[in-house]
Amino acid sequence: MTEKDPVTDNIRTDPMANPSPAKSTGDPGITPLSPSHTQNEADQVDSTPSFVVVVAIDFGTTSSGYAYAFTKEPECIHTMRRWEGGDPGVSNQKTPTTILLTPDRKFHSFGYAARDFYHDLDPSESKHWLYLEKFKMKLHTTANLSIDTDLHAANGKRVKALDIFAYALAFFKEQALKELSDQTGGDFDNNDVRWVITVPAIWKMPAKQFMREAAYKSGLVCRENPEQLIIALEPEAASIYCRKLRLHQMVDLGTPTNQNGLSPTDNVGSGMNQGDRYVVVDCGGGTVDLTVHQIRLPEGHLKELYKASGGPYGSIGIDYEFEKLLCRIFGQDFIDQFKIKRPAAWVDLMIAFESRKRAAAPDRSNPLNINLPFSFIDYYKKFRGHSVEHALRKSNVDFVKWSSQGMLRMNPDAMNSLFKATIDHIIQHLNELFDKPEVNNIKFLFLVGGFAESPLLQHAVHNMLQGRSRIIIPHDVGLTILKGAVLFGLDPSVIKVRRSPLTYGVGVLNRFVEGKHPLEKLLVKDGTRWCTDVFDTFIAADQSVALGESVKRSYTPAKPSQQVIVIHVYCSEKEGVAFISEPGVRKCGTLRLDVSGTESAAPRREIQTLMQFGDTEIRAMAMDVSTGRTVKASIDFLSH
Repeated sequence: MTEKDPVTDNIRTDPMANPSPAKSTGDPGITPLSPSHTQNEADQVDSTPSFVVVVAIDFGTTSSGYAYAFTKEPECIHTMRRWEGGDPGVSNQKTPTTILLTPDRKFHSFGYAARDFYHDLDPSESKHWLYLEKFKMKLHTTANLSIDTDLHAANGKRVKALDIFAYALAFFKEQALKELSDQTGGDFDNNDVRWVITVPAIWKMPAKQFMREAAYKSGLVCRENPEQLIIALEPEAASIYCRKLRLHQMVDLGTPTNQNGLSPTDNVGSGMNQGDRYVVVDCGGGTVDLTVHQIRLPEGHLKELYKASGGPYGSIGIDYEFEKLLCRIFGQDFIDQFKIKRPAAWVDLMIAFESRKRAAAPDRSNPLNINLPFSFIDYYKKFRGHSVEHALRKSNVDFVKWSSQGMLRMNPDAMNSLFKATIDHIIQHLNELFDKPEVNNIKFLFLVGGFAESPLLQHAVHNMLQGRSRIIIPHDVGLTILKGAVLFGLDPSVIKVRRSPLTYGVGVLNRFVEGKHPLEKLLVKDGTRWCTDVFDTFIAADQSVALGESVKRSYTPAKPSQQVIVIHVYCSEKEGVAFISEPGVRKCGTLRLDVSGTESAAPRREIQTLMQFGDTEIRAMAMDVSTGRTVKASIDFLSH
């Protein structure tokens, strides 16, 4: 930012260059008007749908899909047509999250189509094409995520992450609109669609905003109509769906199906009473997300009891363990080279591993065979000068043997050990969650997401809980989030109370108080002694917020002649924050209100700032009370 806030003129430089931690700046030029703390009641969110259809896109790390429902028939959720291609033994209601760009970086195909086309390319050609898979995790793992963040294709070339996500969303838009047009017998208008995109609840705000930016770029929705897109949190969507499940639609681990006097056609909700608490454990490809909800009757609204938690403990962790095992046997240098020189064969190898991975179970006794592509065997011989069989004998990895049919034979314990680190993380996290005072008397634990199908994971969760709550696994466990996201799009007000993941506030100047404020924060300006860098808290981390609840504060410019009022919004993971310069506090948004050319009759100009919480995204607004001029901002988490 080049311009300085007038109040900080000639004192110190603007901190925007280094937003984390916020530097001491005498920033910004506003001071609270008392009384400053007002909390609004939650606005009534208008949930009457103005859309004809809700389409939800579950953009997963390993697989993706869409589902939809017409607002006239909210109970009837359609999942998309079956995908062409598909793997034996793997349900293809969703398609792999894989994308292929031509050598000149134009979109070519997505999903099975991308994978199959890439696989059939000659190796001399394939190295020029850009193939990407499992790229969603980059949004979770990138510390300073921005619009310019890059991804690496299989051939090592870099591409803009925003382009890839936009291509993928444009693909789903085209598929869904085509299917809707076929259903209704005419061209279906995109303006009649409310879009829902699911993201992990543990994602930080920049990643959620990144998805919204990708949706704008893809043409899914336009910036002028942001309400057409809802960002849904994956475990919340699963939670909404799980409440509606009938008993014949799920597996209850460790208990007979018909119990508690419920017949198989009763839904779980009918077995849930006012105040019942349940945990949803969403186990996906990239992340595991945990949310704790409580039912509030009569409407069956949901209240979040503890802020979403989890981590990068999805099923791709097992793929990484398998890769590490291959490096132990064949050498890291070979595997790195093979991935670059024979990228399509590497994809084949991981597909072969994927179907065997799904066969791993606690009581399995016979070995699992993993096909090695011919080009792996061939390239290894060229690279090392001896055979794959020789490498296995020499490697001291005695639980992986060579089969003469060209397969790696893994004994079940070896396969199960690949799961261990990932499952241990999930169990540790569940233990920590169940130790929290807010998380007691949990009636149900819903295990959802593609990874929830793993018998090894189910077994571990069952052992950890020891009957403390019922473990429920929906039959269509991989589609739970997708269907719940459609229900959420039909009625976003179903989740009434959330927990704020972060502490939010603005930076202000306060009158300096001897003995209370540190001396290094003293700023003398026109004879007035100010304390700089004060964090004026709007909401604290883990505080309950109702849907649409807004917090309003009034400020006045520290210098009456100011022409532009700049209000910086900060956030922190800590609950109690006194100054914006504390470690871990970072700038996450800016409201800029131009008050030039408008005189105010009041002795002190009042600037009202309003922040709205309780939704999956945060909105902010500032108003010059004397003129009614307002400026809105979706808080920008990406550009700082």
